[in-house]
Amino acid sequence: MNNAVTVTTTAKAKESGTEFLLDVQQLNAWYGAAQILFDVALNVRRGEVVALMGRNGAGKSTTLKSIAALVPRREGVIRFHGEDISQKASHQIAQRGLGFVPEDRRIFTELTVLENLEVGRQAPRQWPDGSPVQHWTPERLFQLFPNLGEMPDRPGGAMSGGEQQMLSVARTLMGQPYLVLLDEPSEGVSPIIVEQMARAIQELKQQGVGILLSEQNLPFAQFVADRAYVLEKGQNVNQAPMHELAQDTQVRRQYLGV
Repeated sequence: MNNAVTVTTTAKAKESGTEFLLDVQQLNAWYGAAQILFDVALNVRRGEVVALMGRNGAGKSTTLKSIAALVPRREGVIRFHGEDISQKASHQIAQRGLGFVPEDRRIFTELTVLENLEVGRQAPRQWPDGSPVQHWTPERLFQLFPNLGEMPDRPGGAMSGGEQQMLSVARTLMGQPYLVLLDEPSEGVSPIIVEQMARAIQELKQQGVGILLSEQNLPFAQFVADRAYVLEKGQNVNQAPMHELAQDTQVRRQYLGV
């Protein structure tokens, strides 16, 4: 791990007095005997969009799945709202207001759009300071994703890939999350859907929701993200404000292939 960058976010948080919505330290993960992540560290603040960048196989999706307790084995410290959730099951993490939108969507194909949304429904939440978290309803989500509003009774299996992606995001938002993990939100969908997804991310940010997204599409990440971490072979190799990373020719060429 000679090229790895050590990210001591917890120490910096204590020095500045900043409390992170999500704080991950020394995250390691395995698939069988193969170790995939090596001491990954990152953090996300309230109302901040953070991108995980890197080539295919760099460990981006595994990082999100590890945070959401969806890998067979993981080690490390994962704090959400200051609580260590590293030993919690995936459903316990979701109940705490941490949503995950996988790349493969995982909607219920036999259920309608409205029925899919109802599956994800959770009660309204409040931030620690007592202010309400944006309360998402089907009507509110149909404003955010107009395409879905035109097909409330359509079965999930009769939707395009991009429409299924929007439905997956909308169903996650019905859980009233404080923070959303988005796995490759712009991958394999039409430009119109990508544009709607970008608008949705910006609106979530304005509502104070934190977002951690894995992304290979640099223009998309540059448009929506405040900061970025770059992963290579399961390790942190770079972190920077998004506008700085987008202008760093060496990092783009070496780790992003652009």
